[in-house]
Amino acid sequence: MPRSLAGQSEAELGGGHSVLVLQRRDHRALDALLARIDGSSGDERAGALTDLCRLVFPHAFAEEAVLWPVLRRVLPDGHELTLRVEQEHQEINELFTVLETLEVDGTEHHRLFTRIEQLLRADVRDEEDELLPKLQTVMEPQALRRLGWAWQVVRSTAPTRPHPVVARRLPGNALAALPLAPIDRSRDRLDRAARRVPGRWAAGCRTASRALATAAGAIEHLPPLRRGEHPSTRA
Repeated sequence: MPRSLAGQSEAELGGGHSVLVLQRRDHRALDALLARIDGSSGDERAGALTDLCRLVFPHAFAEEAVLWPVLRRVLPDGHELTLRVEQEHQEINELFTVLETLEVDGTEHHRLFTRIEQLLRADVRDEEDELLPKLQTVMEPQALRRLGWAWQVVRSTAPTRPHPVVARRLPGNALAALPLAPIDRSRDRLDRAARRVPGRWAAGCRTASRALATAAGAIEHLPPLRRGEHPSTRA
């Protein structure tokens, strides 16, 4: 039975640029961010949630655009395994979309985030204990490093916000990244600024962020951005 990534060294996983090492590194950053969110409130909690989105959504996008197509190609049960993770990603996108509309210190926000945290941790377990160890058994370290470079490039240019309507598969998700990534990253900057600047300027930043959110919501409903998705992840 393949070994979990959690108990392996970087050398065993293919070296520092291996996609397995990069995935595990993000998972450890996720764990630290979840702890930070659980112990914070107000603007500090809001800022940590923005940081969480900037980690979770590019990470998941790079998986769906780079990793999962490879798994479906090289593993006999790749379709079944990746679909389960895509369904988890879809639920996380849907819940985060609702979370963005709630008061950050409210009871409903905390209740909803508890469910998101459960899904994120389940996602890590599925990947580190099953999907990625299986990939490790069929790919040489050099191939894992090449995959790591591709994954990192896509991750660094991916959307940073939830988009539940967009396809979880190619070609729809790749098409969606072109307009949505710059919109999301502009919203991230505006939201950070809103927490740092005084009253009138903060209000202006929040208004601009909401306008961009409205534009992103309209864009993600464009039919080409839904191409390739599995029926079970259709919003």
